[in-house]
Amino acid sequence: MRCGKMAATPPPPPARAAGSWGGVRRRCQRLLYWVPVLFISSILCWSYYAYVTQLCLRECRLVCLVAYHIFFMLFVWSYWKTIFTLPMNPSKEFHLSYSDKESLEREPRGESQQEVLRRAAKDLPIYTRTMSGAIRYCDRCHLVKPDRCHHCSVCDKCILKMDHHCPWVNNCVGFSNYKFFLLFLAYSLLYCLFIAATDLQYFIKFWTNGLPDTQAKFHIMFLFFAAAMFSVSLSSLFGYHCWLVSKNKSTLEVFRAPIFRHRTDKNGFSLGFSKNLRQVFGDEKKYWLLPVFSSLGDGCSFPTCLVNQDPEQASTPGGRNSTSKNESHLFPAKPLRDSQSHLLTDTLSWSETSVKAEKGKVG
Repeated sequence: MRCGKMAATPPPPPARAAGSWGGVRRRCQRLLYWVPVLFISSILCWSYYAYVTQLCLRECRLVCLVAYHIFFMLFVWSYWKTIFTLPMNPSKEFHLSYSDKESLEREPRGESQQEVLRRAAKDLPIYTRTMSGAIRYCDRCHLVKPDRCHHCSVCDKCILKMDHHCPWVNNCVGFSNYKFFLLFLAYSLLYCLFIAATDLQYFIKFWTNGLPDTQAKFHIMFLFFAAAMFSVSLSSLFGYHCWLVSKNKSTLEVFRAPIFRHRTDKNGFSLGFSKNLRQVFGDEKKYWLLPVFSSLGDGCSFPTCLVNQDPEQASTPGGRNSTSKNESHLFPAKPLRDSQSHLLTDTLSWSETSVKAEKGKVG
């Protein structure tokens, strides 16, 4: 009887089988994430065939053909950069040390853990807090979150200045590729508007039976419908993100305003339209329309327009000024008074101001 009972009891499944099944499921999920990108790519390839082969070459429209290829190249370039530019993660200064991790695990949740986090974040440019006023901490990445940084559940990473996770590019839109995403929206909108405008007369001829009864007439009809439909959706989305840039906000910050040490301020990072625009596109205007990274800052610290910030916080990780590598502008994280609105001025003007201040102290 004992042997029979032992034989009837099934052995527990090996842990390796469960782990392999989990790996297969994750790989399948990654493949499914590429479905929207493949859909957009297939629509783009079909539109190229329909416009170039069935419309321009048949009608001998060389000027439209040249202009079309310019919009097509810029569209594909910006789309490619948005997809394959890796999102930037917080630097090592924001990760907890081994001793801090152990202290955090030993301490019960509450004020004791906050004391550990405050000690770890005292030299970091952290100005935003949680709704309860606590230090923003990521349990999965084991780091103190920089300002405007959020954890993406799809990428399972903390993303600097995260705007949203876009399924149409299968990537997080954040500090490293937000400019590319804006250009992708702009050039895709221009691409669709150009096709709709140049295809309109043939679309009208289709309904008045002015086109010959060939296969090309159906490509022309569906091409106009697709271009007009995408133009409507892209115009609203592009207009919304232009408004975000003008206010220096992200999509997440619209739904939940950033909470600073003393108060909540939905416009805490706004420096005015011109400076907000330069934060995303940079100072070099020749790079504004090209999918080339030119944004200001390092993604970990941002200047604010607030006055009463925490005086104990450092300006940048390690006490260094946050400066972009290819820019000649100092990018201070320390908030200034309302009368000192030159947050993004030249290095020369900042040095002159500091010299005058030193002379005043000596006097």
